[in-house]
Amino acid sequence: MNTEPEAKPKKRPEMAKQPPSARRSNFNEVALGYDREEAVAEAKRCLDCKKPLCIDGCPVGVNIPLFVRQIAEEDFDAAARTLKSTNSLPAICGRVCPQETQCEAVCVLGKKKDGDPIAIGGLERFVADYEIAKGTTIPDLPEPTGRRVAVVGAGPAGLTAAAELAKMGHAVTIFESLHSAGGVLVYGIPEFRLPKSIVAAEVDFIRKLGVDICLNSVIGKIDTVDELLGEYDAVFLGTGAGLPSFLRIDGENLNGVYSANEFLTRVNLMKAYLFPEFDTPIKKGSRTIVVGGGNVAMDAARCALRLGAGNVTIVYRRGEDELPARAEEVVNAKEEGIIFRLLTNPIRILGDENNWVTGIECINMELCEPDESGRCRPEPVPETEHTIPADLVIIAIGTSPNPLVTIATPGLETARYGTIVADEAGATSKPGVFAGGDIVTGSATVISAMGAGKVASRAIDEYIRRI
Repeated sequence: MNTEPEAKPKKRPEMAKQPPSARRSNFNEVALGYDREEAVAEAKRCLDCKKPLCIDGCPVGVNIPLFVRQIAEEDFDAAARTLKSTNSLPAICGRVCPQETQCEAVCVLGKKKDGDPIAIGGLERFVADYEIAKGTTIPDLPEPTGRRVAVVGAGPAGLTAAAELAKMGHAVTIFESLHSAGGVLVYGIPEFRLPKSIVAAEVDFIRKLGVDICLNSVIGKIDTVDELLGEYDAVFLGTGAGLPSFLRIDGENLNGVYSANEFLTRVNLMKAYLFPEFDTPIKKGSRTIVVGGGNVAMDAARCALRLGAGNVTIVYRRGEDELPARAEEVVNAKEEGIIFRLLTNPIRILGDENNWVTGIECINMELCEPDESGRCRPEPVPETEHTIPADLVIIAIGTSPNPLVTIATPGLETARYGTIVADEAGATSKPGVFAGGDIVTGSATVISAMGAGKVASRAIDEYIRRI
């Protein structure tokens, strides 16, 4: 009789997706998630390592081996409790967190020859969706401490900081400038990657922890940070980086040229894709060009396609290996028919006599020695100028923090590009004021912002307990 343990499968199950021919004309979620059998089978591939590096690879410190083991044992309620004990937004993270460069990147299974790492993101999504469908359980909360904290911004950093502080017994109020909570989760990430119903469910959990969320509240206008400090024991700034960057070339002020920030906000938060049912219109180009190579560029291009563009082209000045977008999103974009013009850089946006965009003039690029970022520096190739026709151009080359809060806050030190200077715990130069996420680092990932919110919540707790 063979007593050898059964060999674990090397490959993870491929997550089902909408076929490209269908999804390119709707805003429904593309990835469909694992079913029960797939999730359990995938969880059973875990080696349950004695020294689980995957935990170290998670910015919010999720006990990954434990929740994976609980899925393998089909104890999904326990797995959900394990997740929620350290991550208040697991259904979001399971969809948009770049696990492939974090927890999954250090998975021992993935380091074996021909092996795939455990699909930690897919399993996280499965458990989180299971709990949302069943009804979220609210953990036992400690007695109120009597301390009050104001959180500015209801994005990933602010929501995480607020949830952690509420779990510590503090009274927390979030001030959000927009009419929906979620920050980039609702205005930036499209419905087909992150449904708004998922964000709403996660935000509802945070409300049930006792967090008060004040919408349409622009700090720097209705109140200043100093005024908040007069009412609260501490303030956390998590206002993100929502100020768009531009190319600074001729023609950027033509009609039909959008920043990705405006384009995605109109489409995602204001539901321009349902106009006139919703009253925010947006130009629907037949030939759309998106400048940039990150996740935001992919999101904008794929939204433009779904709005009815005949063709959508991404123009990026480096090569495919240098694309900063997640590989998964690049694959999805290509499957949907997005055209990639790589090693190409815009030098001028062209328009007609009525100031409507008609195309962009570009030049070919070649990669040279690495620059300060470590990536090969693109240089123009002489006499390769050419024109790409377009009636809609979307600029997706990055963002920086909106200066509204920092300008209105004396004593708050900022760095070169308007980010707030904060130490490793999130403490700023102004006593009682902490900050985290994109407002400190510049544009980064959802999960890194969440990690910063979590770190800052611990520092805030220590601060307000000793004052």
